[in-house]
Amino acid sequence: MFRYWSIIGVLRTMMLAVLVQSLMIMSPQAMAGGLVEVLPQIKPSVVAIGTYQRTRSPAFRFLGTGFAVGNGRLIATNAHVLPESLATDGMESLVIVLPGDEQTRGVREVRRVAVDRNRDLAVLRMEQGEPLPALSLARGSKPQEGQAIAFTGFPIGNALGMTPVTHRGIIAAITPIGIPQGNARDLNPALIRRLSGEVFRVYQLDATAYPGNSGSPVFDPETGEVVGVINMVFVKGTKENILSDPSGISYAIPVEHLSNLLNGL
Repeated sequence: MFRYWSIIGVLRTMMLAVLVQSLMIMSPQAMAGGLVEVLPQIKPSVVAIGTYQRTRSPAFRFLGTGFAVGNGRLIATNAHVLPESLATDGMESLVIVLPGDEQTRGVREVRRVAVDRNRDLAVLRMEQGEPLPALSLARGSKPQEGQAIAFTGFPIGNALGMTPVTHRGIIAAITPIGIPQGNARDLNPALIRRLSGEVFRVYQLDATAYPGNSGSPVFDPETGEVVGVINMVFVKGTKENILSDPSGISYAIPVEHLSNLLNGL
């Protein structure tokens, strides 16, 4: 009888240990543990992108987010973040704002070296200054639906300033980038091409992004490897609603397309 109850006691102890371990794994603190460790590796590589013109007020005009790749002098972002043209006669230039606080933050001029408008990707090059720590791009196995992700960028950078902000979520679906519109007036040539055959799959995220997050690196919160690039947010109603009533649906370009663009340089 003593031996029987001893076995039962051991089994209960083992089951309790497994339960406690499971609760620790599922707790928010445990879930955030990897991200807390990874963020110091991510933030020094994330930059704000904009244009600079000394005679303008403000001199810096924020456009979106980018991040260092390759040799640390290359900056990945979205093609739609970049201006169509620069007022070169007014000495306007394309620049990045380097990571750091107000005392250490610097500005570097960059130039575009590769653009893939069909996949909304672009690569810039920083010609001067020290290279930034480049983020590692995921290779091999592709992310799966339900996988946890995080992204760091400058949401509403014009209002909130040049402090990088991190959001987290999951890959909710892997879906074609062409989103059918409810009204024919919402169609445009690029969308028509996508719906008619030029379709590639993107990550639909259950995560809230805002204007300014375009070009943000989407990464694995455990390893820090970049799996995608934020490129658009689903807007409910008008664009103004995105601030007061965000949809929580964002999209990201798979990193394999960025790797292909970099390989072509």
